[in-house]
Amino acid sequence: MRPLVIKVTCAADDPERSNQAFTVAAAAAAAGADVSLWLTGDAASYAVAGGGPDLGLEHATPVAQLLEVVLATGRVTVCTQCAARRGITEDDLAPGLRMAGAALFAEEVLGEHVQALVY
Repeated sequence: MRPLVIKVTCAADDPERSNQAFTVAAAAAAAGADVSLWLTGDAASYAVAGGGPDLGLEHATPVAQLLEVVLATGRVTVCTQCAARRGITEDDLAPGLRMAGAALFAEEVLGEHVQALVY
């Protein structure tokens, strides 16, 4: 199974697209894929301890639960610049999350046999 890098750029402003990104990341992680989930733009709010906004989608697993699945075997990274624009610091991050910039994202997506998805 090839590595999967998922970049989610939205949150409550586009709840279905946001939830789909987290659902795909969790499903891939549960299936044994090497998953790297990037929280960028408004999705940076999910990096904060206590989680981001409740999407309130009927028939959808809450984002906090999906993040737990990804964190169990994969990586979750919040964009450094996106976090800074929202006043989020490393001290604010939920346990297990990391902060990194575009250079690491580029390194991950340019890896051999990597599949990248952007939501």
